[in-house]
Amino acid sequence: MSRAAHLCRVLLYIGMTCACTLGHSQPARSPVAEAEFYDPQRVTIRGYDGDAMEPFLTRDGKILFFNNLNEPQVNTNLYWAERIDDLTFQFKGEVGGVNTPALEGVASMDRKGNFHFVSSRSYDQTASTLYRGHFSNGVVTGVELVPGVSLAKPGSVNFDAEISADGNTLYFVESQFEHGGPKWAHILFAQRKGNVFVRSADSDRILRSINSGRLNYAPATSASGLEIFFTRVDPGGRPAIYLASRTDTASPFGEPSKIAVVSGFVEGPTLSPDEKSMFYHKKEGGKFVLYRVRRP
Repeated sequence: MSRAAHLCRVLLYIGMTCACTLGHSQPARSPVAEAEFYDPQRVTIRGYDGDAMEPFLTRDGKILFFNNLNEPQVNTNLYWAERIDDLTFQFKGEVGGVNTPALEGVASMDRKGNFHFVSSRSYDQTASTLYRGHFSNGVVTGVELVPGVSLAKPGSVNFDAEISADGNTLYFVESQFEHGGPKWAHILFAQRKGNVFVRSADSDRILRSINSGRLNYAPATSASGLEIFFTRVDPGGRPAIYLASRTDTASPFGEPSKIAVVSGFVEGPTLSPDEKSMFYHKKEGGKFVLYRVRRP
């Protein structure tokens, strides 16, 4: 199941059914330049042998968050591991305080330990999926819905999000279901105002080149806010990872470049602290595993 099909999974949890056919109706575009990454290498999580999806590496690089398979028959939960070296992490178990019989996934965290994730636990009551709390020593406390972001309308689902390094910007995905499938998925952002987030009126302008009519999701941002990595479903229905950049945080992102060395069924980018490495998940032999690529 692709990360865009995560939307199907959320709605399955609230008793709806869908059959996602992703990308086949999207118009072709001319090729974009390849971003300069190289050397894909498999990541090892010692003590864990299940599926690993939606990785997020903390801004200090010490902790790796991820979730297991997000198929309907699986109880999707959040897990964490501690860094041993660049390609090796030690499994520590479930993230405490967040997991329920519903879906929990797509973790992210700012430098202050403010933890954000997706959960379908209350969708049938709230039509909202974005939650937050505070992470410390393997446990998240004060779990609550993120205020000010969700439209709270049935059929509208936020199935991905990432909090910025400084905690002041929440990048999130908004999608709309129609006739049993996702009509579109766009990346937007909201700005912190005190203890709430306010949707930015600048989202369309800043992210226009990214939201190009395809299914766009899984945002991952640099600490400076000058780069954004994301997943896009290419014509033919296969997800790929793209990178877009800009010169300052008031300017729109430029035309995205496809990271061609990241091949196969790939999604869910996240950056290392020095931003020279990108981690992601890949379907390999029927199982989702984590990989890393580097750039000079």
